[in-house]
Amino acid sequence: MAGTLSDRRDDAALPRILVTLADPAQSADPSLAARKNRLYLDAIERAGGDPRPIDERAVEVERAAAFQAMDGLLLTGGADLDPSLYGGLAAGSSNLEPGRDALELAAWRAALGRGRPVLGICRGFQAINVFLGGRLVQHVHGHRGAGYLEGPAAAHPLVLAPRSRLAKLLDAAQGGAALLVNSYHHQAVRPADLAAPLAVAGTSPGPDGDLVEAFESADGRFIFGVQCHPERIESTPPAFERLFAAFVDAARAGHRDRPPAG
Repeated sequence: MAGTLSDRRDDAALPRILVTLADPAQSADPSLAARKNRLYLDAIERAGGDPRPIDERAVEVERAAAFQAMDGLLLTGGADLDPSLYGGLAAGSSNLEPGRDALELAAWRAALGRGRPVLGICRGFQAINVFLGGRLVQHVHGHRGAGYLEGPAAAHPLVLAPRSRLAKLLDAAQGGAALLVNSYHHQAVRPADLAAPLAVAGTSPGPDGDLVEAFESADGRFIFGVQCHPERIESTPPAFERLFAAFVDAARAGHRDRPPAG
């Protein structure tokens, strides 16, 4: 299928997770970009899902079919969002990809309209906040170290919010529990800029106060976002495999509702 990656299993018994990805052709290192993309698909497969990758090259008919078939939506990492999406002017944002912004906004609306679970990682975390009416800090110091595979990952504590659903999923239900997570981002979400339908699930210390590093929907829907990259298992606590597993489990309800093929 044009505009998608095709190296996946085709198992009708598994929940289909639509995975929005960066177009490797737009990267300075397409091979590295493809390797990063593969990590997200591997995470979904480990959790028992059928990843269905898509990027901005997909034409409208392909997008419509993908949105209709998805049982869950994973919004992944990548370039900065266009600040015009949250009423801002460029003040630190770079490497914008408006085509990807449009794809992910359409996918988000389709998932929300059909009640599908959504998980956002890094850029995806930021995108969910923006799509729901929140804003971003366009640059913060100290949260982005060496690039992926260019050296040890920068790291900082993720302090989980007391009684949050994320803390329970990660089996860290005690209030104030902290996990050491990787940090590859230079944009961020402050508590004051978090969209109203979301609740803080985790924070990290920033130069000007705490930053939101994880959120969940305030109304109990399966909408979660994490600023770190849990698909990069070499720099991620093993507990995050439970988040992927819970996401795929939530998608199974949509899978059961899907009409039989043919």
